[in-house]
Amino acid sequence: MTALYYALGVLVFAVAIMLSIGLHEFGHLIPAKKFGGKVSQWFIGFGPTVWSKRIGETEYGVKAIPLGGYVKIIGMLPPGAEQLVEETTVDAEGRQVHRVRKSNTGLFTQLISDARSAEWELVGPDDADRLFYKMPWWKKVVVMGGGPMVNIAIAFFIFTGVFATYGNPTDRVLEPVVSSVAPCVVPFEESGRECTAEDPATPAYAAGLKPDDRIVAFNGTEVGDDWQLLQDRIRANADGEADLTILRDGVEQTVHTNTTVTLRPKSLEDETLVQVGFLGVTPEFHIQTGGPVYTLGEMGGMTVDTVQALVQLPVKVWGVAKAIAGVEERAIDSPVSIVGGGRFAGETVSHEEFLVSEKLVYLLMLIAGFNFFIGMFNFVPLLPLDGGHIAGALYEGARRGVARLLGRPDPGYVDVARLLPVAYVVGLAMLVMGVVLIVGDIVVPLHITS
Repeated sequence: MTALYYALGVLVFAVAIMLSIGLHEFGHLIPAKKFGGKVSQWFIGFGPTVWSKRIGETEYGVKAIPLGGYVKIIGMLPPGAEQLVEETTVDAEGRQVHRVRKSNTGLFTQLISDARSAEWELVGPDDADRLFYKMPWWKKVVVMGGGPMVNIAIAFFIFTGVFATYGNPTDRVLEPVVSSVAPCVVPFEESGRECTAEDPATPAYAAGLKPDDRIVAFNGTEVGDDWQLLQDRIRANADGEADLTILRDGVEQTVHTNTTVTLRPKSLEDETLVQVGFLGVTPEFHIQTGGPVYTLGEMGGMTVDTVQALVQLPVKVWGVAKAIAGVEERAIDSPVSIVGGGRFAGETVSHEEFLVSEKLVYLLMLIAGFNFFIGMFNFVPLLPLDGGHIAGALYEGARRGVARLLGRPDPGYVDVARLLPVAYVVGLAMLVMGVVLIVGDIVVPLHITS
């Protein structure tokens, strides 16, 4: 049964990601068609075609390798300005097509020329006014930004639904209410083991603190609902006396004890062990809930974290490569591929200790997180990503706007084809990183219990 649940989790995740990719591509297709552009293909996946159907002028289909998707918008690349040779030929279906070639001898310039030629093989005699590169710059931004914005919108709606009902699992509000009392002081490096006769009792246990006791004040300082303030006071108290004002069963009383000194991490961000005062209680917590405004705030923080992660991505992937080679352990915060995401989904659904509600929430958060990252990643201003085309369109709009202000001639369309060498390098880097992460998720996988 566990294997069946695992497979179910992987299947749900895979289907959700494929649907997200398809919707991403519709985010390009729909505005492109609305603006009069011609879209010849809409596909999920790459490689050999598994299934396709032509509706109107667009072929919709699925390919064998489900690692992405694409739409083919006619006229993405403008014809070059120098040494152009235009040819009109007839394709296998009897349609007239235009070819645009550029005579050159350089490697990169030849690649650009071949790309233009391949692009214009799809352009028919009636497509002159429907070419993508001729669209106003702002329409290009809408078309290219539509795809990643769909992913971000999917993430927003999933996050909003989870946060408004279950709450945000990553936003736990700690309260100065005793959830549990540790019976003994166990050295941090031995955390998790049972108490022995040699272990001293914790101050909280010795003082008789009980679950549901609310700590109102510590050594005369009221802490209100602020667990962090209480924790700071305890840590700073070292092995000094501690007078606790507690509320038990609606009755306020004072408990006298002494905190003890033990080694604990400096903070959640800094694991350096330092000597601090220790009481021995675990606080209660509740999960923060919120609606659309709360979700937007959380996604703002996610945006900052994602940008930082993207900057560090090559280094993190290199770390995964070293883990594959056995040079070092794989970092728990290393990136994962869709294979790793599927593993997380399978382990979540098959985990026997998780409640059904917790499994559903984790799956939804995983799907939303992948969508958010896909959307943000596609906004990186480098070809062949959507952000590279957006950057070119914005540059075109700025250049034309400046020319108008200065009374200069229209500088014309931005030729993104000249950046194709960069696109090839970036595309190769993306391919290598993707392969490394997939291999890493198979050879040295991360687990939800890591």
